[in-house]
Amino acid sequence: MATLTATSVPRLADIRRLVVKIGSALLVDGTTGALRADWLRAMAEDVAMLKARGLDVILVSSGSIALGRGVLGLGRGVLSLDEAQAAAAVGQIRLARAWEEALAPHGIVTAQILLTLDDSEDRRRYLNTRATFAALLGKGVVPIVNENDTIATDEIRYGDNDRLAANVAVMAGAEGCILLSDVDGLYTANPREDATARHLPVVDRITPEIEAMAGDAGTGLSKGGMKTKVMAARTATAAGCAMAITEGSTLRPLTALEQGARATWFTATLDPQTARKRWISAMKPRGALRLDAGAVEALGQGRSLLPAGVATVIGDFQRGDPITLEGPDGARLGLGLSRYTADEARAIAGHRSDEIAAILGYPGRAALVHRDDMAF
Repeated sequence: MATLTATSVPRLADIRRLVVKIGSALLVDGTTGALRADWLRAMAEDVAMLKARGLDVILVSSGSIALGRGVLGLGRGVLSLDEAQAAAAVGQIRLARAWEEALAPHGIVTAQILLTLDDSEDRRRYLNTRATFAALLGKGVVPIVNENDTIATDEIRYGDNDRLAANVAVMAGAEGCILLSDVDGLYTANPREDATARHLPVVDRITPEIEAMAGDAGTGLSKGGMKTKVMAARTATAAGCAMAITEGSTLRPLTALEQGARATWFTATLDPQTARKRWISAMKPRGALRLDAGAVEALGQGRSLLPAGVATVIGDFQRGDPITLEGPDGARLGLGLSRYTADEARAIAGHRSDEIAAILGYPGRAALVHRDDMAF
């Protein structure tokens, strides 16, 4: 059974980077297919409030297919893959524009990121996506993320934005993930069918019993039921990210959550950085970098590994592969994820970062292994 401890509920004030998932039923009127403009403007006020406090905010927003099907007159029935992709293509541009127009009055710049499952499962694309999030958030931008439904097929899709939000939280190193939905959390049973169902305010551990409590019911517009939300919580909390499920139809739902609105919080026992380093340390290395004494000293000060500090490149590895970091005597220091292939690393080893473009023929990243991608 879940341990219910009110003191373990995270506070938004303690979170530095937050992912908020917004379901289709919140953004799009189920009868008319039109955007719920009042709700969107109020949500923008919540985002502006968090940004003013210094939080990084990422929005995982559903709604492209729901908006597009209305424009194309496709009705409320089940769509074929071709119809869904066409609706997504039409709706996505409207969705991105709606967020841009809602956040611009608050001085907030938005960016659109469309992902498929491959982007989190392939290490190279995972690192690319992670670096893009870091660059955007570093500039104060609010990324608007959605599944790339225009090209996604069953083989390369998440299938619901609950799990997409959890994966985005992991990629971006977020400490909190909030799923705004049409339900106010997890119950011991379906409250629509069982009058004795009890709301769980906190879940400290996802057990088989907790998983059994999750049903599959969703709205006509949304794809994810409670089961997908619990699966998302398992992904997020394992990476050190606390996750909440709360009802989002009220205006300014994040403010309501801060003021005590009902929710279920799934707690994380590790911070995202510690969880990530544990994940890296468990990988099997594909090669090695032998470093000079200066580089070893720099790593000890928490810096990234630059090409100038690499004396020898060992093995054959690809970008994103785990590699061993060795001292001048060959002693193992730790593991890191390479930002270059072995051939590229050999070419730039011992050189300054400002020489990379001339050597490789294209601009590269300054660090060969970033400090966030190391485990000692």
